[in-house]
This record gives sequence, structure tokens and C-alpha cells, in this order.
Amino acid sequence: MTNALEALFLGIVEGLTEFIPVSSTGHLLLIGHFIGFESAGNTFAVMIQLGAVLAIMTVYAARLSHVVRAAPHDPAARRFLISVLVAFLPAVFIGVLAHDLIKTVLFETPRLIALMLILGGVILLFVDRFAPEPKHEDAMRLPLSVALRIGFVQCVAMIPGVSRSGATIVGALLMGVGKRAAAEFSFFLSIPTMLGAFTYDLWRNRDVLDAGEAGMIAIGFAAAFVSGLCVVRWLLGYISRHGYAVFGWWRIGVGCLAMTALTLWG
Repeated sequence: MTNALEALFLGIVEGLTEFIPVSSTGHLLLIGHFIGFESAGNTFAVMIQLGAVLAIMTVYAARLSHVVRAAPHDPAARRFLISVLVAFLPAVFIGVLAHDLIKTVLFETPRLIALMLILGGVILLFVDRFAPEPKHEDAMRLPLSVALRIGFVQCVAMIPGVSRSGATIVGALLMGVGKRAAAEFSFFLSIPTMLGAFTYDLWRNRDVLDAGEAGMIAIGFAAAFVSGLCVVRWLLGYISRHGYAVFGWWRIGVGCLAMTALTLWG
């Protein structure tokens, strides 16, 4: 029962933090470290992200369906789909090559995660205030060169604590993408990225997953889906009005708290 409640709690945390630039994986790994939650092959934090992906697909279902239907005869729709694919490709190659390092070393280094939260928070505060004047306000019309560069920046988030959404949003802002458009493109890019990570991790760990582990993942998955729906519907409006500063301060606070706890209790 305890494990089920822990999985439920971690799933809620995943959904609440996946699409804001605070590192959902960093939060899950740090919380898991302090409460003693264990997952075979460190799969839990990766695989429950699929719940958050389905939340995005639910919110944008009509828009995505329209784009896919229009792609055969609409150059703009095709260009958008290609831009997401181009941005996704760097994560495919680097993720496959670095998978073992990420799961066996970086996922097991809480101090690194805390440090990345703090450093990422400082960067986010700076970029939120001093980003160049936006040149691209439509997430579905980004130049392919911009999309590719955002894709490479996303790969930095393979270090837990960096934040996939944080890396893509900061990269987009520095490339002249507006705040709302940066968040939306990060949403769209999360779909192939996290589907790919889920599928690859499931395949790599197919021999260590048992019924108990699958049950914990299912609970976390459902919780991530519900909480993710709430965040996505709220986030774009908040960003448009207030920017990203609050998330930078949140990262710094959580990172400092984690570093203090690690120093005191290990």
C-alpha cells in the first residue's frame, strides 16, 4: 500500500512539473531518493512521462488532428510536422548513445541534480529578463534551422535536473521565439521525445519489469495524466501574463533545499 501511495504522489508530481521548466525528472529522483522509492532499472521516472504526453495530446487533439489531415495538401502543416521531427532527431541519436551513462550514473547522483536545478534557475531568470526581442510568435511556423537548434539544446536535459521543457524554452527564447510560442513548441516537441524515451526504456528494461513494477507505473501514469491536464490548460495563460521568473526561483529554492538535506542526511 505504501508503494502505491508513493507512486500516486510521484505521478502527481510528474504531471505538475513536466511542462513547466523545473525538471520533473529531477524532482522525481530527489523525492524518490529521500523517501526510499526504488524502481527496477530506474524506469519509473521515464515511463510515467507517457501519462503527461497523453495529457498534451488530449489538450491539443483537435489542433494536431487538423495538422495531420491537412499535411498532404497544406505546405504549412507539412512544414510544422517536419520542424518537430527535425527538432526530435538530435535526442534520438544522443539519447541512444548516452542511455547507459544517463540511467546508471547521472540518475544516481542527487548532488548533480540539485546543482543543475540551481544553475538552471539562475539561467532561466536571466533569459526571462534579457532574452532578445521575439521574431517568431507562432510555434507552428518556426524556421527549420531554429527547430534544429532547439532540438540540440533539448539534449542538455538528458542531465537530470536540467529540465527538458526548461532547456527547449530557454533555447527558443534565445533564438527569438516569443514566450508563449516557446512553451507551445516545447509541448509539441515533448510528444515524440517522451514517446521515444518511453518505448526505448521499456524495451531496454523488458526483462526486469514485473507485475508489481508495472502496477506502480500504471498508478503513476494515471496520476501524471490527470495532473498534467490541469497544468497544460493553465500554463500558457500564466506565461503570457507573467513570464518564467517564478519557475527560476522555484528551481533555486528546491535545489538549495535538496543540497542542504543531502549535506545533513545524505
